[in-house]
Amino acid sequence: MAIIQNLISSSPFIALFLTLAFGYLIGKITIGRFVLGGVAGTLLVGVLIGQFGVHIDPGVKSIFFALFIYAVGFQGGPQFFSALNFRTVNILLSAVVMTVTGLLCVLAAAWIFDLDRGTAAGLAAGGLTQSAIIGTAGDAIAKLSGLTAEAKQLMQTNVAVGYAVTYIFGSLGPILMVTWIIPSIMKWDIRGEAIKLAEKVSGGKPELAPGEFNALTDLVTRAYLVDAKSSLQGKTIAKANEKLIDIAIEVIERDGKSLDIDKYTPIQNGDVVIVTGRRNQVREFAKEIGREVPVPAGIELIEENRQLIATDSKLIGKTLEQVKRETNNDIARGVYITGYQRGGNNIEITPDLVVKKNDVIQLTGSAKDINRVEKNIGKRLGSAFVTDYVFFGLGMVLGLLIGMISFKIAGIPVTIGSGAGCLISGLMVGWLRSRNPRVASFPQGAANFIRDFGLAVFVGIVGLEAGPQAVVAVKENGLTLLLLGVCVTLIPQLVSFFFSYYILRIRNPIEALGCVTGGRSANPAFAALLEKAGNSTPVFTFTVTYAVANVLLTLWGPIIIGIISKNAGM
Repeated sequence: MAIIQNLISSSPFIALFLTLAFGYLIGKITIGRFVLGGVAGTLLVGVLIGQFGVHIDPGVKSIFFALFIYAVGFQGGPQFFSALNFRTVNILLSAVVMTVTGLLCVLAAAWIFDLDRGTAAGLAAGGLTQSAIIGTAGDAIAKLSGLTAEAKQLMQTNVAVGYAVTYIFGSLGPILMVTWIIPSIMKWDIRGEAIKLAEKVSGGKPELAPGEFNALTDLVTRAYLVDAKSSLQGKTIAKANEKLIDIAIEVIERDGKSLDIDKYTPIQNGDVVIVTGRRNQVREFAKEIGREVPVPAGIELIEENRQLIATDSKLIGKTLEQVKRETNNDIARGVYITGYQRGGNNIEITPDLVVKKNDVIQLTGSAKDINRVEKNIGKRLGSAFVTDYVFFGLGMVLGLLIGMISFKIAGIPVTIGSGAGCLISGLMVGWLRSRNPRVASFPQGAANFIRDFGLAVFVGIVGLEAGPQAVVAVKENGLTLLLLGVCVTLIPQLVSFFFSYYILRIRNPIEALGCVTGGRSANPAFAALLEKAGNSTPVFTFTVTYAVANVLLTLWGPIIIGIISKNAGM
C-alpha cells in the first residue's frame, strides 16, 4: 500500500488513467438488461482509488469539463436553434418543477429529522449536485445575526459534511435514473429512440451507427457488351450521351484493353462499355446499351465525393432542375449530386429544390469532371478531417469569458460558470458553422474524441476528489444523512419526469430524459445519456433546462438558510 501511495503522490495522473481504464472496463459488465456504463463505472472506481489521497489541480477538472461541454454544444448547435419555439415554455416549466421539488424535499427532510440549516444546505448541495449552494449558503450563514462565531462555524462545517455524504449518490443516482430506471419503467430503448429523433430532425434520413453504410447507393456502375442490336454501335461518346440521361460512359474496353477515350471516340461492336449513373436510369436504358456482362478484371474507376459551398450568384435561387437544364450537358456529364446540406441538416434531393447561398452540395464523379463543374457552383469545402483551431480557440475563450459573468438576483450573487459559458459558445460556433461552412471546421471524429475524453477525465476527477470525504463523513454521521440524500436525489427526478410526461406532454423519450438531466444540472448523467443515445439529440432539452436549473438551484442555498428554524438541530 505504501508503494502505491508514494507512486500516486509522485504522479497523481497515474491514478486518473487507472480510474479511466478500470472504470470503463467495469462499465462494460452486463447484468440482465442493466449495463452500468463507462461514466458510472469511472465515478465508482474514482471513489475507490481516491482513498489513497489523490490530489489533482482543480483547474484540470474545470478545463476538461469545458472541453466536453463545448464539443457537446458545437454538435448540437444547428439543431438547438432550429428547435426553439413555443414548446420551449413546457421544457422551461419542467426545470422549474424539478428544482422546486428538490427544495421541498430538503425542507421536508430538515423538518422531519430536525436538521440544522448547515446540514440541510449541504444535503441540497450534494443531493442536487449543485456545489454553488455551498458558497451561497455559507455566505448566508455568515450574515446571520444573533449567533456566535462558533455556531456559524459549526453550521458552515455541516454544509461541507452534508455535501460530502450525499454527493456521490447525487451524481450516480441521475445516471441510473436516465439510463436504466426510467427507460425500464417506460420500456424505452434509448439508442433506438435517439435514432428515431435524429431521423425526424434530419427529415427522415436514417442515422447510421459506426461501421454502418447504406448499400443501396444512388449511383451504380455496370458493364455492357455492345452487339449488333445496340443503339450505341457506331456512335461517338458525345452522340451516345445525347441519348443517355443521368448516365455516363466512363470506360471502353476493346480487345481486352482499356481505351483512352474522349467525346469523339466511336463505339464499336464487341466493345465492353462501363457506365455509371443513377440506378433507375441505368436499368431503363440497359436493353438499348446491350447485354450486361461482368466488369472486366483489372478495370479501375476512380471517382470522388467533393463538397462545394454554393456561392455563385447564377446558381442561387434556381431549382436543381433549372441548373441542370441550363448547364451544358457536355460539362455536366458524369457528375452527380449525391448529397445536400442546409444549416447543418441533410435535405432530400429533388428537382424542385431551390439552391440557397452557403448550401453544401456534394458532387460525385471523376476529379477531372468535377473540376470543370466546380467553378459554376462555388468554393470547395475545407477538409473534413482538419480542425479550424482559430475558431476552436476563440470559441473556448468566448466560453470562458461568458462563464466569468456574474450578476445578482434578490441580492444573491450568481455566476454563469465556465461549463455553461462553454456550452453557450459551443452552440453559437456550431450554429455559425452550419450557416457558413467555410469557417469553424470541427470534424465529427475530433469533436467526439474531445467530448468523450473530456467527460471521462472530468468524471474520474470528481470520483477521486469526493472519495475520501464521503467515506469519512458516512462513518461520522451514519446512514441517515446518506439515505436522505438518496431521497433528495431520486424523488424530484421521478416527480419531474412524470409531471413533464403526462402534464406538460413532453412525450419524446430522449427529450424527456434530457429534461431530467438538465433540470438537475446533472452533468455526469447528461454525459451518460449521450453515451447511451450515441448522438446529440438530448442536447436541446438539456441546454434549456440546464440554464434554468443552474440559476434556481444556486438560489436555494440562502433560501434554505432563511426558511429553516433557527433552533433546528442547534
